[in-house]
This record gives sequence, structure tokens and C-alpha cells, in this order.
Amino acid sequence: MISSLRGQVLSIGLDHVVVEVGGVGFAVQATPATLATLRRGEEAHLSTSLVVREDSLTLFGFADAEARELFGLLQTVSGIGPRLALATLAVLDPDQLRAALGEGNITVLTQVPGIGRKGAERLIIELRDKVGRLQDAPAAAGGNGQVRAHVAEALLGLGFPAKQAEQAVDAVLAEDGALGTSEVLRRALAALGRKR
Repeated sequence: MISSLRGQVLSIGLDHVVVEVGGVGFAVQATPATLATLRRGEEAHLSTSLVVREDSLTLFGFADAEARELFGLLQTVSGIGPRLALATLAVLDPDQLRAALGEGNITVLTQVPGIGRKGAERLIIELRDKVGRLQDAPAAAGGNGQVRAHVAEALLGLGFPAKQAEQAVDAVLAEDGALGTSEVLRRALAALGRKR
């Protein structure tokens, strides 16, 4: 499973980007919103999901892990494949999608091409509770999800593995959840420095 890519953007198409990692160019399917954040020649970091089929290996990329989790969750509903899941995230950002599922808003869900009334009802029935748990996950990390996300991203940018970075941030926030971003980053770096 390829869960993330970091490398130089070689080209950007209407529905995909090619990212060079270690001399290999990976074609990554992505939403227009994700593609808009990328620039040719600059470094990109994408959370990814690899979909394996009999006749193909397709990599889907997202600006953050939250969108990737929703992409995987959408595919657990019968009739929703990776293309339709990506289309859903292209039309609705993660917050809008969670709100629509939580409120049972069929009108918002049927804005997605390929999802009719019955499909929207099935999404709501099957995902309403699961999306609530997914949304609560960052809050459970000391009620400081935004600080956690910013610091973890900064540590990733410095070359630390994602799991190690998240564990260090969680440990700092467990000690004192009221710390600001810069102090959490300083303490997490100190902890990671001791482990190296």
C-alpha cells in the first residue's frame, strides 16, 4: 500500500498529476481542488490510496489524510467505486460531505454526478455513524486537532516518518494540551532528537 508520496511535480493534467519520487514518475488521480494546490517543478506531498484491480493499479492522491480516509469510507458503500468516491470529494469538501451525511441532506449529496436519490439515501444510512467517529478522532487527541495536524505536517516536512511524528506530537499534547503550535513543535523535535 502506497499511503503517501513526496516528490517533484513533473506535470499536471485535468484529473491527475505526475510526481517524481526517486526517479520514478507516479501518475496520481486527484480532485481539481487538490490539483490547484500543486505547482509544476515544486515539491508536493500527497496522502494516497492505491486501488488494485485485475487490469490496473491506480493511485489516488489527496491534500490531506482526512480526505483519503473519507475516500476509503465512501467505497465501503455498495455501488460506490473509486471514481465515484473521487467525484464526491471533487464536488463536496470533507466538511460539507460530513455535514450532509450527518444531517441526512439528500439534496446536497445528489449534486454529485452519478449519485441519485437512492444512492444518497444508502450513503446516509451506511455512513452517518462512521463519519461521526472519523470527525471525533482529531478531537480525541487532546482536543487540539489543529495544532496536532500543523505540527505533524511540519515534522513530515523535516523528514520524520508520519507515525513517529504523530506519536511525538501526541505525547507532547498528552502532557499539556494547552500549548501553542511552536512550543509543541519545539518539544516534539526535542523528543525525536533523543530517539535518533
